Amino acid sequence: MNKEAQENAQIDSQPHRVRLPGFIIDEPIGLGDLIKHTTRTLGIKPCGGCESRATALNKWVVFYGK
Repeated sequence: MNKEAQENAQIDSQPHRVRLPGFIIDEPIGLGDLIKHTTRTLGIKPCGGCESRATALNKWVVFYGK
C-alpha cells in the first residue's frame, strides 16, 4: 500500500466521535455498550450474538461528554 492508502485506512478504522452536550457521564461510551445497557435496563435478555454486535457498533460510533 502507498502512504495515502494507509492513512485513509487508518482514518476509516477509527470510530466516529459524537459529542453530546450535557451527557451524563464524562468517559466515552460506544454505541453498542449504550444499546446493551439500555436493553438490559428495559429487561430484555441478551442473546448469544449481542456481544459481537456491541463490539461492532462500538467500532462505528463513540459518544463522549466534556
